[in-house]
Amino acid sequence: MDREVRVRFAPSPTGALHIGGVRTALYNYLLAKKLGGKMLLRIEDTDQNRFVPGAEEYIIESLKWVGIGIDEGIEQGGPHAPYRQSERKDIYREHALRLLNEGKAYYAFDTPEELEAMRERLKAAKVDNPQYNSITRLQMKNSLTLPEAEVNERINAGEPYVIRLKVPRKEEVRLNDLIRGWVMVHSSTIDDKVLMKSDGMPTYHLANVVDDHLMEITHVIRGEEWLPSAPLHVLLYRFLGWEDTMPQFAHLPLLLKPDGNGKLSKREADTLGFPIFPLNWNGIDHKTGEQVFSQGYREAGYLPEALINFLAFLGWNPGTQQELFTMNELVEAFTIEKVGKAGVKFDINKAKWYNQQYIRIKTDEELATNYLLPILKEKNIDCSPEKAAKISSIMKERITFPSELWSEVTYLFDRPESYDETVVQAKWTSEAVRVIADFKQALQGLSSILKADTAKDTLHTVLEKQGVKIGKVMQALRLAITGVGAGPDLMQIMEILGKEETTTRLGNALDKLQDRAK
Repeated sequence: MDREVRVRFAPSPTGALHIGGVRTALYNYLLAKKLGGKMLLRIEDTDQNRFVPGAEEYIIESLKWVGIGIDEGIEQGGPHAPYRQSERKDIYREHALRLLNEGKAYYAFDTPEELEAMRERLKAAKVDNPQYNSITRLQMKNSLTLPEAEVNERINAGEPYVIRLKVPRKEEVRLNDLIRGWVMVHSSTIDDKVLMKSDGMPTYHLANVVDDHLMEITHVIRGEEWLPSAPLHVLLYRFLGWEDTMPQFAHLPLLLKPDGNGKLSKREADTLGFPIFPLNWNGIDHKTGEQVFSQGYREAGYLPEALINFLAFLGWNPGTQQELFTMNELVEAFTIEKVGKAGVKFDINKAKWYNQQYIRIKTDEELATNYLLPILKEKNIDCSPEKAAKISSIMKERITFPSELWSEVTYLFDRPESYDETVVQAKWTSEAVRVIADFKQALQGLSSILKADTAKDTLHTVLEKQGVKIGKVMQALRLAITGVGAGPDLMQIMEILGKEETTTRLGNALDKLQDRAK
């Protein structure tokens, strides 16, 4: 019987989660759910020098916000706990010692100065890629060149050492990547990677392979930057006798800058003014040790479903015309075979487009309850749910971010104190003033609650009476009511404001601009 599909997302807690990491987590999740499998979250914190407080919690919150559910992990637990690598040191050491005992790994006692001297010797000898490998290991200080008694003596004396993988000198390492096809690397190009560091912690390579095997991972979906490490991992699976159950690998295409010229970086995103992280990050930069702040997609006003839809298409395409997918629809449509290998441009304008689409398909009540009313409450502005829903209705086709439900129509809550000077000069004519004055009087004569249709009919009656075309006065009328020259449907605005407020504003404009008509 086929094994249960099991995938993992295994970030390092070194800071905020990069948006590329969210895409990696998403593709893992989609594959697992499509094939009825499980999604694991494992924290790879073996490099304690790069550990950043708060990063682990940030990763968990980010995945929850975008809707990527975890079946096993540091919060949920599971049959393969612990899911934090720093708590699994004994497991890694056990496997490293096994490789040592079987002659597939060795102790190395070289100091940093000796390693640097080796590299300099190789550079002087015109070696392009100086590395600790099957040739250079024989000139270094390790258990392959030292007598066994001396090796034991050094270890017992507490001398620092690492454990290195003994990579074969002449062997072809093959890997059938689900996205890239067959990848073949000659072992002479692979150096004797460190498996256990001098501080007793494993390196990424050993911990990753051991955990993926013990946690029964069936598919490893990760970024293209890990492709050079894949042959080494294949060797480790072989040396540990796990080749038959080795997971299938899929290395995702790179996320490129918007112009396609190079890998997307935080610096590039900052320069172009868009987020690189899912949530606000206010924490330590592990490289500089300084406190840093970066805005996230959530706080910038992106909806999680829009961001997920955008990320899904950065490398994957269903092969149809459909662009809007719910998470369930993505699960249904997703196949790893439809993920490309070419790098993908990160087009932030497309992300904005997705946000617009998801705002439009929300009900007026949803937008009012979840976005507009909380903003107004924060600003101590009273507004009924009915009025908020009407505002959402006239605005949702015009905005990119929910915050614009307020920011683009502040005039609905505050009477204009000033008027757009460009519009005043171009459109505030004596003809417009006459129409506006008559329109104000006609509105005041209405006995019913002002509705958009009533406002429109009343305006047309005034225009016909005066023999003026609507285009001659419409922008001036909008200016009188809102203070600006553009915006959503003006008749709807008047309905929201009501008869009394609308006529008051018309009167204010006529008074304040009485000497400006041409």
